[in-house]
Amino acid sequence: MTTSLSITSATADPALLDLPWSVPLDEWPDEYIAALPKGISRHLVRFAHLSGHVIAIKETTDEMAKREYEMLRTLQRLDVPCVDPLAVITNRHDADGEPLRSALVTRHLKFSLPYRALFSQTLRPDTATRLVDALAVLLVRLHVIGFFWGDVSLSNTLFRRDAGAFAAYLVDAETGQLYDGLSNGQRENDLEIARVNIAGELMDLEAGGRADEELDPITVSNGIVAAYRSLWKELTGSESFSSSERWRIAERVDRLNDLGFDIEELAIKTTEGGTTVRIQPKVVDAGHHQRRLLRLTGLDAQENQARRLLNDLDSYSAKYGRKDVDEEMVAHQWLAGVFEPVIRAIPRDLKGKLEPAEVFHQLLEHRWFMSQDQSRDVPLAEALSSYIDEVLRHRRDEATVIGPPTEAITLPVPTQDAAASSDDTDPETDWRLTV
Repeated sequence: MTTSLSITSATADPALLDLPWSVPLDEWPDEYIAALPKGISRHLVRFAHLSGHVIAIKETTDEMAKREYEMLRTLQRLDVPCVDPLAVITNRHDADGEPLRSALVTRHLKFSLPYRALFSQTLRPDTATRLVDALAVLLVRLHVIGFFWGDVSLSNTLFRRDAGAFAAYLVDAETGQLYDGLSNGQRENDLEIARVNIAGELMDLEAGGRADEELDPITVSNGIVAAYRSLWKELTGSESFSSSERWRIAERVDRLNDLGFDIEELAIKTTEGGTTVRIQPKVVDAGHHQRRLLRLTGLDAQENQARRLLNDLDSYSAKYGRKDVDEEMVAHQWLAGVFEPVIRAIPRDLKGKLEPAEVFHQLLEHRWFMSQDQSRDVPLAEALSSYIDEVLRHRRDEATVIGPPTEAITLPVPTQDAAASSDDTDPETDWRLTV
């Protein structure tokens, strides 16, 4: 029986044709499989090698694969942190002509890890809080553009290190819907789903002895509600003040910039008597520091990393810059004379440990602690040698974390409707990584 495989992809990669699509995913030969940390999923998901990259393949229905592929592409166009959709594979058949499930192919997010892989023997309360805070920021960004997730959880999120914090990326858009805007009820629904799912995930770790005894799942899960509402109010709330306090307009903008958001438009209204001013951000966008760093240096970093690098750039400018030299020129000098020499100095066998921007951030932290301990200004070169030998050399690679062979799920995973928790990952590969 002759069948015709169908591949839908925005960026065609001929190597997709070389993968064994006529074989059920759980039976793919080891030569194609990349072993990466995974957790629980309602679908079968495996990582595979493709053209020097790692891809994630999820077997699902024809309709769901196409819908999620298009949703991820839309979220990408809206500059939402999410996995990169690569292709949809349909019309699969085995050697006997029997139909196989369709597949969604996404590109593995380099230097990212599921939350279960971001801790060592036990999950500490401060690490759990940082993960929840990162998820709160992601949820706010999604709600700002009108996206209702419907299955918010730590499991449906990938995390990348971001200068002492974490940056969260959406993994599973299967239940998501995009609207012109969300009602308060829709936002509160997503928030309650997040709270319940996070509490359940942390309780699961607690039951398995993988959570610090001081970690309170309820307290941490309630934290996403507080973090979300605080950020949402800062981004969208209006405020009134006396017309003599117009400096508060700039103060509001600065606060939003400090949170990493830009304001595209401000609505400013005054009373007839001119005694009161009311302002409200109309459209906000994340990535203020990212865009400034990218504009000045061409470096593409996470938001907190960008903030830290810009602080070092500003310090360099204050020390070495001249008033008659523009900002772009000083940034070029900093890039060529400070940042790039540091990255080039990292031994080849250690370059997969962390992203360059994270390495530079950690180096600055290491230098600061050295200076405090030794009560002197430690030169950057001396701090770099110490950092490489004492810190970086002892970390595990995060560019692509390789571990035991990934196995397929052989038992069905029970799911709940909107409050279900999934991350398209596999419970049989148990990973622990020191934060």
